[in-house]
Amino acid sequence: MVSKRQFLRHAGFTTIELIMVMAIAAVLIAIVVPSFKSAIQTASTTREINAFVGDLGFARAEAIKEGVPVTICASSDGAKCSGSTSWQSGWIIFSNPTLSANPAGTPLRKQVAFTSTDKLVSDNNTSAISFSSEGFTVSLPGNPVTFALQTSPVTTSLTQCVAINIAGRHVMQKAATGNCPS
Repeated sequence: MVSKRQFLRHAGFTTIELIMVMAIAAVLIAIVVPSFKSAIQTASTTREINAFVGDLGFARAEAIKEGVPVTICASSDGAKCSGSTSWQSGWIIFSNPTLSANPAGTPLRKQVAFTSTDKLVSDNNTSAISFSSEGFTVSLPGNPVTFALQTSPVTTSLTQCVAINIAGRHVMQKAATGNCPS
């Protein structure tokens, strides 16, 4: 039978045991935290580029469905085109039968600014892309036009690009592929 005195002596941890547990926990945290930060950055860039690619596909499909040109452009206020080649502040999609610089009515879809510090920048001074009723791009300033999504500070392994050609097709690219910067 265990006496009350022996029971009290064996209850709890010793200081050495507590220090060892804390040391092991610190080592595990030191290993996991950088990996977790990388996983969050990867998820963020994937979400951002997928939103952009999805909206490009939506704009093209909507142009074909409606039978009129549809434009996607950089927009910081969600109401009119900004004329910027930096798209991380958001974009809008609108029916554009007259190929004007700004929407005449309510945009079909809006994308708000990124919550991260990532940058989505186009080449060839592209601030808007219009799709014709056949799904082709209208007056594309280059062939292809490349949109580069980069983290800030730049992590080359997370850089992703979307290249759009005159046929209205887009292709995903990794860093240092095609016109995608490294």
